[in-house]
Amino acid sequence: MPPLPSLLRMLLAAASLGSASLVAADTPAAPKAAEPKAEAKKAPARFQNDGNPEHLKNPLALKPDENIPYGPHRMQVMYFWRAKSEQPTPVLFYIHGGGWTNGDRSSVNGLLKPCLEAGISVVSVEYRYIKDATADGVVPPVKGPMLDCARALQLVRSKAKEWNLDKTRVVASGGSAGACTSLWLAFHADLAEPNSADPIARESTRLLGAAVTVPQTSLDPKQMREWTPNSSYGGHAFGVAGDAAKKISTFQAFYDARERLMPWIKEYSPYELVTKDDPAVGLYFPTVPNLGKDEKDATHSANFGVKLKEHCDEIGVPCELVYPGAPAGKHPKEIDFIKATLLPSAK
Repeated sequence: MPPLPSLLRMLLAAASLGSASLVAADTPAAPKAAEPKAEAKKAPARFQNDGNPEHLKNPLALKPDENIPYGPHRMQVMYFWRAKSEQPTPVLFYIHGGGWTNGDRSSVNGLLKPCLEAGISVVSVEYRYIKDATADGVVPPVKGPMLDCARALQLVRSKAKEWNLDKTRVVASGGSAGACTSLWLAFHADLAEPNSADPIARESTRLLGAAVTVPQTSLDPKQMREWTPNSSYGGHAFGVAGDAAKKISTFQAFYDARERLMPWIKEYSPYELVTKDDPAVGLYFPTVPNLGKDEKDATHSANFGVKLKEHCDEIGVPCELVYPGAPAGKHPKEIDFIKATLLPSAK
């Protein structure tokens, strides 16, 4: 047996160890180091066409039967889908949107199959963007895409026999800037040149109608600001730029230059071109009008539709305006308007 002092020391050591164990058991464990967070997924980059008409935002729903150039520029190409019919078929002439700076023919996908199934052939046209027209010296720049589409329409008509088309039955469609161009064609005087040595230039640019989504019906900055105070669109169409150093936005510079630009505005703003002999148009918007108020998406506001309809009603041009809660119309969707205009049996 160990001597008493040694035994006492052993007992005290054991007690000390037990106390230490109890203290350790009651002490909260140090928090674990936070695991590194997974890297947030980046939103996909907004599609920007790089100037190659073969690069599309979405695959085409159907392979076109033809793709042919209508001019020398790489973007002056149109794509044709033939409806099966022994008789000449009517035509949907589709102009994609994208502010005349982006977009491509694949936005025709939603109308492509319904039109072909109904016996309506389809053309979707590419055209020079504002930057391309500017590089080509076109003044104002918006003249480039608009006249490109007019030329493509003339080429379609020149192909009537080869493609089995009824060139008297053509409706235009498109969204946003493509809708603006479609309305420009619908309301513009015929650009045909009957005495031209070029047989394509002799063809008409007149339409039987236009069914469009979120169109900019005016390119007048004063009208746009009155209808929707936070408007910011349109200056680029006329080559106007802001001044960041002076804190002048592009739209304000556009507004300030309005008087100087009025001859161009009168030529390229659809609102300015409406005359009594123009065809019926259908205007489609996913939001309700909010006249005189700021809009979440001022560039595609239904205010554009309200004011064009008022104008068409005053002049006597048939105009159907569709938006959520709008008075019931005959044609709730674009395809309904297209069929009713091109196919007598669908009226």
